[in-house]
Amino acid sequence: MKKMRMTIKNDTTFGEGVESYFLDCKARNLREGTIKHYKDSVKQIFKYIPEETLIEDMTADMFADFIVELRENPDLNDMSMSCYARDLKTLMYFFMKKEWLPNFKLTIPKVDKTPVETYTDDELLRLLKKPNLKQCGFTEYKMWVITNFLLSTGVRQKSLLSIKIKDLDFDSDVVRIHHTKNRKALIIPLNTDIKKILQEYLKYRKGEADDFLFCNIYGKELAKSTLVHTILEYNRNRGVEKFGTHRYRHTFAKKWVLMGGNVVTLQRVLGHSSLQITQNYINLLVSDMTKDIEEFNILREFKREGIKMAK
Repeated sequence: MKKMRMTIKNDTTFGEGVESYFLDCKARNLREGTIKHYKDSVKQIFKYIPEETLIEDMTADMFADFIVELRENPDLNDMSMSCYARDLKTLMYFFMKKEWLPNFKLTIPKVDKTPVETYTDDELLRLLKKPNLKQCGFTEYKMWVITNFLLSTGVRQKSLLSIKIKDLDFDSDVVRIHHTKNRKALIIPLNTDIKKILQEYLKYRKGEADDFLFCNIYGKELAKSTLVHTILEYNRNRGVEKFGTHRYRHTFAKKWVLMGGNVVTLQRVLGHSSLQITQNYINLLVSDMTKDIEEFNILREFKREGIKMAK
């Protein structure tokens, strides 16, 4: 039987094409967070390319003009511009796949990525100082445990919130992460320190195997907004203005590299699909590592002023 070929639908609008793309995202079972990102991005793209634009009129030149307009917007930084351009490229390639557009190449201009600012050693000392369990409340203690956990595993925020008590395996010294960005389960080793911290924490947290490891004050699932607010409050109470779970992930990766950790192993722990992604991740930390490279200057250690060289 001859395969039917779809032809370009002259009356299909950009807005209709976007809706078709969202249906495809759901059919591919993409995470809600990913779909929400595309929807937020499309709202911005529609400001430059109206919904009623016919898909057949979307060309490489239109894509180039879109990028020029983004560059001329003083309210957009390079990262936002790159994000919108990448998402429009994804949509147009989807239209090509549907044969609503002929195939042509789209190129996204390279942008300078902003280096990631990690926690300093002084800040980590403050954040990792164990609270007095006889005087502090459960929330402060829980945040101390979470801080230790993030710096021991480097997991993402959504992964952290989805961990259940049964995911901890103290016999094998691992934690199983089922909720990941690429939907591939992770098994992350637990070091001796975090294992002891978690075992102590569970004596206070209690709960059943199917309960979430890090809960709210009622023992139920911890909301993302609650976690963000609590981290901010926890850090500020300790004199640290920086906050955010992803900053812990960056700090984890940076410390791993500085302490001589294997990059291939780091890739697996972070759950990156390729070593290149891990390398790009590390590159964002390079400028922040500069002061560390200076601090651990081997040449300075062996430098001796005034030593006369023998002829």
